[in-house]
Amino acid sequence: MTTKPSSSRRKFLATLGAGGAAAAVVAVSQQVAEPQQKSEPAAPQGKGYQLTEHVRNYYRSTKI
Repeated sequence: MTTKPSSSRRKFLATLGAGGAAAAVVAVSQQVAEPQQKSEPAAPQGKGYQLTEHVRNYYRSTKI
């Protein structure tokens, strides 16, 4: 048995761990930076609720 493969394996695993930690730091820093860039909320896209004549007629019909 030689010690070289073991040493090489340790270096590989240490590099892999350091790379994972660096990726986590980048991901967290991007998540924190995004909300600060948005100055005002965007207007909702799409139709959503609209008070139309049909809806008004329904509301009138449900009055007691």
